[in-house]
Amino acid sequence: MTEKENYLRTVRFEHPDHIPVFFCINDACYDQYPQEELFGLMEEHKLLFPDFRAPKLPYRHQHRPIARAGKPFTDDFGCVWETPMDGLTGTVTGHPLENWDDFTSWTPPDPEICYGIGPIDWAAEKKRIQDHPEKLHMGGLRHGHTFLQLSDLRGYQNLIFDMADEEPLLFELIDKVEQFNMEIIRRYIDCGVDIMTYAEDLGMQSGPMLSPDHFRKYIKPSYERLIRPAKEKGIPIHMHSDGDIRTLVDDLIDGGVEVINLQDLVNGVDWIARKFAGKVCVDLDIDRQNITCFGTPADIDRLIREEITSIGRKEGGLILTYGLYPGTPLKNVKALMDALERYMGIFR
Repeated sequence: MTEKENYLRTVRFEHPDHIPVFFCINDACYDQYPQEELFGLMEEHKLLFPDFRAPKLPYRHQHRPIARAGKPFTDDFGCVWETPMDGLTGTVTGHPLENWDDFTSWTPPDPEICYGIGPIDWAAEKKRIQDHPEKLHMGGLRHGHTFLQLSDLRGYQNLIFDMADEEPLLFELIDKVEQFNMEIIRRYIDCGVDIMTYAEDLGMQSGPMLSPDHFRKYIKPSYERLIRPAKEKGIPIHMHSDGDIRTLVDDLIDGGVEVINLQDLVNGVDWIARKFAGKVCVDLDIDRQNITCFGTPADIDRLIREEITSIGRKEGGLILTYGLYPGTPLKNVKALMDALERYMGIFR
């Protein structure tokens, strides 16, 4: 069974061979960790990094323009990003529509040549996907495509006031952003992707960043329209959100999301298990705030086993994702890699 087949069987509860695991290393790690040790761990864990070959040292990572410290980056929508560390995307510090007076002269970007946060060559993207049908291909919207895009354009506080005030121009702005997003979705459908992704952080450490009522009025209708074309083609719908999204998740599933990527400890492993296990596919975002940073290797092993046995089923429905960022001790990184490889086949 290929990794593509295994993933799709997991999503569809069709008895996969093992739990799909994605161990994602943030670009900043290549500068912040001893490279020989980090690459050594990757080479030792062939199940997680089957195609990895350590580069010649010292390795100099070419960080994206949006993730370069001391060099503000203006994206395709006109938002200005700044970061304190090479490799980290950072945050928006310049909002082009902070004042509604600028709306009439503002022009949304062209989806034919850009992705919203950088250029894209659609012909090359289509060739990349169609030349390798044996691989799992995910395509979709940039992280922060709707709610966060509106926040980046207006500023978070302004946006929340706009929603409370029922600002008429907000509906026009949502429509312009949605038109751009819809063209991205259509082009990825044409490319032949296996999974359509809609990544957007909606939660804080406790509760969502906007009220459920405002989500249903301003954001959910756009989500549903953006999801519909992929849904009609039978492409599974994957959505990521950081933070506590418990009061929004029913609307997300009702709106068409089939694979929900949410954080474990913020939302609660027991709650996630009760809500989704055996019913909706969970792409579990493994803790990177508490246990993996400050716990012991035994704590980490216990966490991974608990999450898999609570949420996983032999029929499928569980994917594991971990994002490594600077600050996590390498001994804990090793413990996490060990545990993921140890338990990813537990339901065989």
